[in-house]
Order: sequence, then structure tokens, then C-alpha cells
Amino acid sequence: MNTITLHGAAGEVTGSAYQVQTRRASVLVDFGLFQARNLASSANQVPRDLDVEKLDAVVLTHAHLDHTGRLPLLVKRGYKGPIFATRASLDLTKLILEDSAKIQEQDTERENRKRAEKDKPPVPPLYTVADVAGVVALFRPLPYHDPVTVAPGISVRMFEAGHILGSASIEMTLEDSGVRRVVVFSGDLGPRNSPILRDAECLSRADLVFMESTYGDRDHRSLADTVAEFRRIIVEAVAARGKILVPTFAVGRAQQIMFHLSGMFEDKVVEPFPIILDSPMAIEATRLHRAHPELFDDEMRERSARGEFRRNLEYVRNTVTADESRALNELPGPCLILAGAGMCNAGRIMHHLRHNLSREGTVVLIVGYQTPGSLGRQLVEGAKVVTMFGERIGVRAKTYSLGGFSAHAGQTDLLEWLACLAKKHPRVVLSHGEDRGRIPLAEMIEKRFGIKARLPELGEVVEV
Repeated sequence: MNTITLHGAAGEVTGSAYQVQTRRASVLVDFGLFQARNLASSANQVPRDLDVEKLDAVVLTHAHLDHTGRLPLLVKRGYKGPIFATRASLDLTKLILEDSAKIQEQDTERENRKRAEKDKPPVPPLYTVADVAGVVALFRPLPYHDPVTVAPGISVRMFEAGHILGSASIEMTLEDSGVRRVVVFSGDLGPRNSPILRDAECLSRADLVFMESTYGDRDHRSLADTVAEFRRIIVEAVAARGKILVPTFAVGRAQQIMFHLSGMFEDKVVEPFPIILDSPMAIEATRLHRAHPELFDDEMRERSARGEFRRNLEYVRNTVTADESRALNELPGPCLILAGAGMCNAGRIMHHLRHNLSREGTVVLIVGYQTPGSLGRQLVEGAKVVTMFGERIGVRAKTYSLGGFSAHAGQTDLLEWLACLAKKHPRVVLSHGEDRGRIPLAEMIEKRFGIKARLPELGEVVEV
């Protein structure tokens, strides 16, 4: 009997991990961290019922930490098989895992100093940079579209998912005793008509579909409206010679914001002004984007071929060291600083906010989701005073929240993606979504396609 066990992202949006088991093989699709929990929690481990010695292969949909972050734990447990993904995904996975490991090492060092003061024994990090090197050694690149056998009786084809660079939906074919079954894993799907990357591709066949449902309950604000507001805010801030702070995710969001700034300069909406990319990880992610022009959409390829993108962004400065970042405190406006972390919960954006929130003329531009209770959410909700590093800071800066830059498909785009497969009336399993997203999506799927979607829980086993 062929089965698929959900070891994560069942009723929530992190920890993606699907174990595909046949009589001849065992394959993991993704193995991500549970990011809403303490990294040392019992969730962030190799599940007891996952036999690493019998695992033949791992296939990744994309590089984000909630899809790759437990891979070092797998290798520490003794896994020595291949880790398959598109070449761009493997490049980004190395970058993201190394950054994650460095943060864990730093956090553990601080924690152990506190523990030493209380005569408590030290604790190890979840994994280290050295552990990540063991993961990278197992990387095996996959092409888009061409079938590749990854384990006995199991082959995969990768299709563009439009989420981040190198992201893919996986069409997996299981052959056993002359019987063939096709299982599709959507991965995270991107919204249609977003810049830089190609749209998610239609897949034509499946007996069983595991589909993400992150925003299954709603559509995002239109990109056109979002960009129009973005341009208006930038023009006003530049005219007032203000400093614009943009908390940004290093992979995808930083590049998208620079794309829109390039468009403003090309259209002469505003005269070029200093833009600072204050994130070593975002600098490297931008370099990786340039290294994979074959994944660009038509517009981005044309702009790159004309040299327009690079020409318009010659005003971008990269700051690598901490000293270079601190020197930006003395940089006068107008200027725009892109810095992590995107959720205002760590990173260099914190010290920029600390030094500038109290200054009139400062603009904080929120371009991603902010968790409840976080500093970013407090600013979005209009807080007049915030506490940072034990210091109360009066907020005179203006904060704007732009909700249309999401890298996830909304409900309409999710349904359009499924429509390609629904003609064959496959079974559908909704994962990678909280109930607030997947229950409304399930209702729409049944109404539109006559398919009753399954909503599994963590550890549930689905028969193929």
C-alpha cells in the first residue's frame, strides 16, 4: 500500500514535510522548521516514526526555512541520500540554512552566558554551520519539466510555482506492480502577474493533490493599487527629504522592492536617490537572482537585456559590515534603507528603527506580514510609544502598510491553479494553511469543482 504521512504543515503554515512510502521506497517532500514555535520545541526534530535508514531521497519544493529548516537534523541523524531540488532552490537553500545556523549559534551563545551565571549547564544550538555543510554535500539539481527517477519506482517532474526563485510544484509518479499513480504537491504558489518571476504553471494530471491554502480565505489587494500607493509614498517622502525604512525579507521581497524602485526611476516618477541594501543575506540573494535569468518572466528578461534594471539601480549601495550599517545613522535623507528582518523581530532594521522612529520625517514602509504583538504590528496599529532594547521610544515617524506584495497566491489564483487539474477530478488534500484559510477554500473547491477536499491533522496518513 502506498501512503503519504504529514509530518508538518497540517492545520498550520510551517513545518512542511510529507513522507511518501511505497513497498519499495521512502521519499520526503520538504522538511521544514516549525517557525511559530521555540526552535528547541519537540516539534523541531526528526519524527520518531520516520526511519532515516530506510529513507531513499528528499525532494524540495523551494528554499524557505519552513520547507527546508529541519534538513540538518535529518543529516545529523544519519541521512546520507540525495537532496533534490531545482538548481536555484539549492543555491538559496544553502544561503538560508547557513543564515539560520548562524543565528542559532549566536542565540545559543547568549543563552549559555545567562545559564553560566546561574550555574546551569550549556545547551547546544539546534544545528550549526558545520551541520549545514553536511546537507549541502547531498544536493542534486533537478531540471524543470524533465522526469527524473529519485527512488525505486518513484519519478518526479518539477513545474514553476511562481513563489520565489527556483520554486516548484512537484508531479510525482509512483509505479508499483504495474499500477501507476500521480501525486502532485503544489508547494507554495505565487500570485499571478507578479514581477521578476514566471507565473505558476498549470499541471495536467493527478490522482491526488496536496495543495497549499495559506490565503485560501481571501485575495490580496491588487498589485497595481499597491504599486500606485508605494509610488505616492516614496514621492512624498523624497520631497520632504525623509529617511525611508523598509523592513524586508531577504529573498524575494527585497528584490521586488528594488524592481519597483527601478520602474519609478525609468518612468521618471522621481529623481534617483540613495538606496541602501543593508542585509548581507539580501545582497547574496540578489546576486543569485542575477545568476538565474532563465527563471525571469518576459518583462524582467527584456529589462535585463536592455540593461535598464542595472542602470536604474546604480544608486543602490550594499552595506556588508556592522560598522557600515551603523554609519547609516548619520546618512541624511532622502534615502531608502532595505534591512532585515522582515517582521521587525531581529536584524539590522531594529537599530535603524531605534535611531529614527522618534524623528519627524521618517517613513516606515511595511511590505510584509507582521506577527501579533511584534514591533512591526505595533507600528502598523499606530503605537505612539514602543519599547526597544529596554528603552521607551516616542514614535514620530509615519508608518504605512502595503498588503499587496505577498509572494503567496490568494484564493482566486489558488482556484485557477487547481482548475487545470480538477478536470480529472483528483482527490484533494489541503495543507500549509490554518483552518481560517483552508476551510473557506475547501468550500469553494466543492462548490466550483464538486470535489470534497480533505483537511488533515499533523501525523495523519493519506492512502494513495
